[in-house]
Formats: sequence, structure tokens, C-alpha cells
Amino acid sequence: MSKAAIAEKEKFVEAFAEELKAAKAILVINYLGLTVEEVTNMRQELRDNDVKMKVIKNTYLRRAAAKAGIEGLDDTFVGPTAVIYTDNADDITEPARIVSKYEKDFDVIDIKGGVLEGKLTSKEEIKELAAIPGREGLLSMLVSVLQAPVRNVAYAVKAVADSKDESAE
Repeated sequence: MSKAAIAEKEKFVEAFAEELKAAKAILVINYLGLTVEEVTNMRQELRDNDVKMKVIKNTYLRRAAAKAGIEGLDDTFVGPTAVIYTDNADDITEPARIVSKYEKDFDVIDIKGGVLEGKLTSKEEIKELAAIPGREGLLSMLVSVLQAPVRNVAYAVKAVADSKDESAE
């Protein structure tokens, strides 16, 4: 292999390592068995939610993970591998939610593991995380909880007003 080709590959590994360092959530999956259309749809949904998906040789993944200081994922870099990651700190659950949805729809997807905010995460933990509503869902739940006391007071005042109207008649 020429020195230029080696330098090019090293530059690629270095750039990907920087992306992994910035990532708040990293998932490693096996996607083999999906049709081109299914992979394209999944990639589109990931992109729409500010999540990236890359399919890279496992040797490059190992090198990039080592350069990024990520330990414990080497066992997941076996066989067909795709890395799904986001640097969006506002919603680290989004990659897990999207991948879990596709895993349910298509039996061929297998979550191998991942890293969430620097912590090695198992497949089971990722599935638990996917069950948590997203940021928007949690905010709407919070608003609903905050509105409940005000709504109850309003109903009580209306009931008192209605009862006074009925007694005045």
C-alpha cells in the first residue's frame, strides 16, 4: 500500500475519532439483511433527527475508538457494523428510540452495544432508554402536570358559580 493511501486512511480515522469524541450517544448495530430501501428510510429518519449513521471497516472503527478514548466497544466491532451517533446533548435518547423502532419492525437489526455520555452501555440499557419519551414528550408531560392544579381550581370555581346560579333561580 502506498504512503499516500496510508496517510489518507489515517486522516479518515483521525477525523472519525474526533466525531466520536464529540458524540453524546453512540450505538453499534448490525443492519445486515435490510433492503436498500429500508436502510435509506432509516438513514433519512436519523438525519431528520440530527443523528448520523456510518458504515466503516471494523479495523478503522477500532482505531478511531482508541484514538477517541472509547474503551469496551471492541467486542461489538465484529461482523457487519454500523455506527449511529449524535452530538446533540439535548436528546441523547433519539438514536436509541429510532434504532429500537426499526429493530421491532425488522428482525434483522441487532443492537450490539453503545456508549452514552461516556459510559459503556449494554443492549438492554439502550432498549430501556428507547422507552423513555423524547424531549418534546417529556416537556408536554411537564406542562400537563403543571396545568392540572390550575385546571382543578378553575373547575371548582365554575362549579361554585353554577351552583349559585341554580340557587338564584
